[in-house]
Amino acid sequence: MKTPPRLQPLVADGLIDEVVDRLMSGKEADVYVVRCGDELRCAKVYKEAMKRSFKKAVTYTEGRRVRSGRRSRAMDKGSRYGRREQEAVWQNAEVDALYRLAEAGVRVPQPYGVLDGVLLMELITDDDGFEAPRLAEVAMSPEQALEDHALMMEYVVRMLCAGVVHGDLSEFNVLVDPYGPVIIDLPQAVDASANNNARAMLLRDVANMTASYGEFAPELLDTRYGEEIWSLYEDGDLHPDMPLTGEFEDPEEEADVDAVLAEIQAAIDEEEERLERIRDAEETD
Repeated sequence: MKTPPRLQPLVADGLIDEVVDRLMSGKEADVYVVRCGDELRCAKVYKEAMKRSFKKAVTYTEGRRVRSGRRSRAMDKGSRYGRREQEAVWQNAEVDALYRLAEAGVRVPQPYGVLDGVLLMELITDDDGFEAPRLAEVAMSPEQALEDHALMMEYVVRMLCAGVVHGDLSEFNVLVDPYGPVIIDLPQAVDASANNNARAMLLRDVANMTASYGEFAPELLDTRYGEEIWSLYEDGDLHPDMPLTGEFEDPEEEADVDAVLAEIQAAIDEEEERLERIRDAEETD
């Protein structure tokens, strides 16, 4: 096929020998099958921020650390340099997460690096060498569903022990090859300890996985793995090989609604003050 403009620099530099096919076009990126020497790999071409449709990206980027104070201020201010740096942070977050999760024992595609907004990584295939299907496209026996769900819960635990919550885990972000599930699409991965939305995202990730596998093993639908995992994490008792039960009892004490509302208002006030400082800085420039 004709080489897309965003991939032409990688072809010119010899990192890609041939663009074989377009694998998919999504909200965040276009993905191509490319040939690199004797291997077929994936080339994920990130879309620019203005062209992306990922909702509430700020929710996912909360808590991401930027070492340079100048870069951080530019990103807050929204200057051209800041927007460019924010894009780099967004793209590098996926590479960082892939390396971190692979080291933690989670099955993810092997990354080969990011260049000019293009992530080169391993192509996950089926027995015949074709692109592996997504979980949404796979039917399985109840026994296989229970086995794969247990493995996915193990991956969620290992991710959390590594300080990562996927944040958008669903049947469309899991590939299934001959060895089981492989987790993909991690640019929105969040820092579990620094993002205030981490708990809600983890519960949603687990609920999505349970619903998908529960289609074939309905007994999974009555489990509460998400709450169990997060409770163990909060108590400091979670470790990578933690045996899970899928059971959880809600605490008996009532929620302190006034305290929650006070925290929300404090966060709103803090954000207004931050925006005011940015406006003042812009007027000074």
